[in-house]
Formats: sequence, structure tokens, C-alpha cells
Amino acid sequence: MTIELKPSQEQIEETPGAIAQRLQGSIGLISLFIAIFALSFAAIFIRLSERELGPVATIFNRFWVATAILGLGNLFKTLSERHSHDSPLQKQHYTSSDLLLLLAMSVFFSSTLITWAWSLTQTSVANSNLLHNVTPLFTTAIGWLFLSQSFDGRFLIGMVVAISGSILIGLGDLHIGSDNFTGDSLAMLSAVFSAANLLTVEKLRAKFSATTILLWCSFVGAVLTFPIVLLTEDVLFPSSSAGWLAIIAQALVCQVVGQSLQAYNLKGFSSGFVAVFLLVDPVITAILAWIIFSEELSPLNWLAFSVVLAGIYIAKPSQGSDKVTPLGS
Repeated sequence: MTIELKPSQEQIEETPGAIAQRLQGSIGLISLFIAIFALSFAAIFIRLSERELGPVATIFNRFWVATAILGLGNLFKTLSERHSHDSPLQKQHYTSSDLLLLLAMSVFFSSTLITWAWSLTQTSVANSNLLHNVTPLFTTAIGWLFLSQSFDGRFLIGMVVAISGSILIGLGDLHIGSDNFTGDSLAMLSAVFSAANLLTVEKLRAKFSATTILLWCSFVGAVLTFPIVLLTEDVLFPSSSAGWLAIIAQALVCQVVGQSLQAYNLKGFSSGFVAVFLLVDPVITAILAWIIFSEELSPLNWLAFSVVLAGIYIAKPSQGSDKVTPLGS
């Protein structure tokens, strides 16, 4: 007597294409987490660099150092392709709409950092971080109102849960009062700029590589912030090796690695989901500050961390997180 083992329905449906797509999605999530982990060091490096520089000077130096790193990388890649017989050099063509989008993206990102840094001088860190972290709300609202993006109930519930956890992180240090109105408004404005930046990068990723987008962002950002530094601050460059190390680390880790990986994943994930995933940033930053600066973490903080991660877990398998387009270069 012979026994036939029939494959289950799940095994039948698990085609090589489905397995590859699921694996690709997992790789995308890992690289997105690496991006957020790199970006979470920004607050640490800014705190170290602001021992010698003002907030705008810190941003300016971050931009021009990142431009130099990305420019050298592109030059090396161009020279390698020129002398390679396997991969012919392809020239990138820019239309007028491409140039407008690249310029707008650069302005949005620079405005995000400037208004956020400015808000920190006018309100508490807790208030600034709390209001800046409502970026997912603006991202989904703008995408729905103006770009015909759709989000199902599961995604919206996950977003609300994750934002609630983000609010809990800074709830103990929250200050409400008329004295904080200017700083709170600037922090909220930085969230709007951040949402606009994510949506613009998502649009640009249909044509341009992540490194090309970041090179434009860093170069235009340096040009925009240079006159602001000259007008508002006295010190332009760090005066010690420790100061330069903080700037270089911020440019390399946060701008080149973090922002590049974030832009890379905007081809595979929607800007709304990336904005929700960015709420892991304050979680990692708080843990790093606990390890490096011995800042206290209360039981409420740990509860908040769990709520943020739960929200992201809820939002991930929903309509509004993934795209049909596979992750690309």
C-alpha cells in the first residue's frame, strides 16, 4: 500500500515568486531598521557638536561633509564604470520637473532640520520631539488629500498606536504654556516639512537612485544653510578634533548611511509606513542616551517603547505599507 503525501494549500500557494517577495520585504525591513538606527545617533552627535557650534552651523557642516563623501563616492563609481567593460556608463537625464522636485526635496529637508533645531531653543526637548513625531499624521493626510494615496483601517490603527507610544516617551517632561508657543509651532512646522520631504523623495525614487537624491539634498542644503550660519551664529567650523569627529560621524552615519537607506526603502515601502517606522527613532535615541549619558528611563518609557513597536507591527501587513514596486537600487 502506498501513501501519497499531498502538499497543503499553504505549500501550494508558496510559489518561488512569493518566497522571493517575502524575503525581499524582510530585507527591506532590516535595512529600514538600520536606517533608523543610524538616524537615532543624530541627537547624540548634535549634542556633542553643539559644545562648540550652534545648531545651524552643525547642520551646515553635516551637509557639506556629506556632500564631499557622496561626491567622492560618485566620482569613484564613475571612474570605475568608465574603465569597466561589464557595466557601461549611463548618463542621467534631468527634466525641468525633475530639477524642481530635487530642489523642493532639498528645501523641505533643510527646512525640517532648521525649524527643528530652532524649536529646541524656544521650547523643551520633550515638547519639540513630541510635536515633531506627528510626521506620520501629516504624511498620510497630504498623501491622501493631494496624491490619491489610500490607507486601510489596520494601517491607521497601527499609526495611531505608534504615535501614542511616541507621546508617552516624552509625557513626563511635557510642558504646556504660552511661553512655549513659538517653539511648539516651529516643531509642528518641522513635522510638516518632514512629511513633505518623505513624499517628495518617494516620488523621486521612481527615477533616481538613493545616492543621487542624497547628493542633491546635501549640496543644496549646504548652500541654503551657509548664509543663515553667517547671519545668525559666530562660529562656522569646529575648533577641536573632537568637534570635527562629531561632525564627520553625523555626516557619515546619519546623512550618508541613515538618509540613504531611508531613501532607498521609499521605493519599496510607502512614505506613510516609513514615517510610522521613524517613530522607532526616539526609542533608540532614548536608549542610547541611557547608555552613553546615563539618562534615566522610567517604567513609563519602557511601556512607551513597547507601544511604539506594537503600532508598527500592526501597521506593517496592511494596505498602505508596501508598494507593488519591488525594492530597487
